[in-house]
Amino acid sequence: MNDLIASNKRRTFFLLSGFVVITVLVGMAVGVLIGNGATGTIIALVFSAVFAFGSYWKSDSVALAVSRAVPADPVEFRRLHNLVEGLCIASGLPKPRVFVIRDDAPNAFATGRNPKHAAIAVTTGLLEKMNRVELEGVVAHELSHIKNYDILVSTLAVTLVGTIALITDITIRMMWWNGGRVSRGNDRRDSTNPIAFIGIALLILAPILAKIMQASVSRRRETLADVSACKMTRYPPGLISALEKLQADSTVTHSASMATAHMWIEQPMSGVNDSGRLGMWHKLFNTHPPLAERIALLREI
Repeated sequence: MNDLIASNKRRTFFLLSGFVVITVLVGMAVGVLIGNGATGTIIALVFSAVFAFGSYWKSDSVALAVSRAVPADPVEFRRLHNLVEGLCIASGLPKPRVFVIRDDAPNAFATGRNPKHAAIAVTTGLLEKMNRVELEGVVAHELSHIKNYDILVSTLAVTLVGTIALITDITIRMMWWNGGRVSRGNDRRDSTNPIAFIGIALLILAPILAKIMQASVSRRRETLADVSACKMTRYPPGLISALEKLQADSTVTHSASMATAHMWIEQPMSGVNDSGRLGMWHKLFNTHPPLAERIALLREI
């Protein structure tokens, strides 16, 4: 368990460092295309700082609003509240805010910047299809994300991906409407410059690389949360049974989006089981490890 935690921390550090490097490289590419590398780099860093600061304080509100989550009524959803309170007392966590999403697909996620400012949300489909021990396993998984500060790491990863995508999109649009050039005036540079081609290629590839790295961060965090959840409940069969039900269920989580896909307990979007010619390519962007692998790992505990 400790080895897994240490390994995930090292990998996450290197992956997030990679995000920063890509952001700076994108800024330099923008600078080359507008004729001033330093300016582009500064713009990229400023965008990163602004988006990181905003998402740090408002990430939970945005994620809950996008997912159409509403506060869980303490009377109507008493079983859910009792499970959350019991697990928080046992693990020494403050109770997070509890939300419910009206969606037939069984799923759940956690969000927030730290354990004191966190929230968990579960779908009505999850509440209907899971028995008490299975639901306890799912809730423990989400609380593990909170306890391990995974929610903060995921927020920062999403922020950097969004920053890279925004900068590249704006720059490419400016080039398109300006005949292949971004800058105007005496310092205008010809787009046939080899360095300009390198900059354009980097702008195209950067968002793809960022998404792959984001998925890598999320996949490793999901495995750690599964193990931590079993340690919290001291009953691995509960989470194993829950994951088996999720594996058998093919309902698409309509409340999910590409921006929040990595936050849910399982891959919420359609097409996750694609095994066709492009299956290996699609797996690069999967935000979760296969449920079969997660189940097999838990059975070894």
